[in-house]
Amino acid sequence: MRFLVVGAGAIGAYVGGCLAAAGHPVAFLARRHTADVIATEGLVIERGERSLHVQNVAVFTDAGEALRTQGTDVVICALKSFDTESALADLVSTGEPLPPVLSLQNGVDNEPLIGSRIGPDRVIAGTVTTAVSVRRAGRVVEERHRGVGIALGHPLAREIAAALDEAGLSVQTFSAAGPMKWSKLLGNLAGNATSAITDLSVGEVYADPGLFRVELAQLRECLAVMGALRHDPVDLPGLPMRALARAARDLPVEQAQPLLLQALASGRGAKMPSLHIDLHSGRGRTEVGYLHGAVARHAALAGVPTPVCTVLAQTLEALSAGTADIERFRRQPAQLVSLMPPGSLPPHQP
Repeated sequence: MRFLVVGAGAIGAYVGGCLAAAGHPVAFLARRHTADVIATEGLVIERGERSLHVQNVAVFTDAGEALRTQGTDVVICALKSFDTESALADLVSTGEPLPPVLSLQNGVDNEPLIGSRIGPDRVIAGTVTTAVSVRRAGRVVEERHRGVGIALGHPLAREIAAALDEAGLSVQTFSAAGPMKWSKLLGNLAGNATSAITDLSVGEVYADPGLFRVELAQLRECLAVMGALRHDPVDLPGLPMRALARAARDLPVEQAQPLLLQALASGRGAKMPSLHIDLHSGRGRTEVGYLHGAVARHAALAGVPTPVCTVLAQTLEALSAGTADIERFRRQPAQLVSLMPPGSLPPHQP
């Protein structure tokens, strides 16, 4: 299959590079600096003790040129969620026919947005649970191999899944997109906003009694929204989300804390979550509006209260915009806990 990967950051470079190494024609649509590096040096993907050096890829900075020059069967969207709308506008404005789009993005709103522009029957939902980081432009590291999820329903879904699996990406297919995407969103919430706001590692967040209650509350809010939408948690590649959901929903604080600390913080080492990286790199924006903010938006439509997700989203957005003082919360868990509305956190039983 012929792929056009929109975005050459961690996920785009990783998935596209593995596909190219497996013999599939791959092109990238990327920003100028990244495109120049890939065109000159190729891609390097570090996978454990071995590295893939991929040079047989085309790179474009113009959407029209990419679509006209590179015959494409599938577009893979691997952008941050806040870049989806502008990228779509660029692709649509070319006037070129658009092939089906596979979204490998976080959150639950990218597929509906893409579908609103090109037709919902031309969108394929996916998710990546393998942890990938960027060393520099064109060089990515597979931190922890888990896999890729692909929702079935589109005529090309099984063929895409087979191509990704042959490329060593460990694919699992799902009968429906909703449970898969919402289960990944549940996982994306864990330790993410709290770590960014307080500048603590996920292990430190889950070890702190107050922050753990914030964590448990946000997971329970997400599960309540999933229930209202009739999306049961499903296990994702390498992530036992059903067990995590049961622990978060059913166990009291004192029993849930050691279990979730082990499940969610072990194996991360010093690696910080995505919202922390985005906030503390000074980018001026994060995906919190597409994670915690998405929970709150869907909750409002379903009539489910989500005060903790709402506070986390609003606080992190203010910090990203520079309208709140980041030093107020740095390594000060109690400051964040104090923002939570009365009765919004589960009780702690000493």
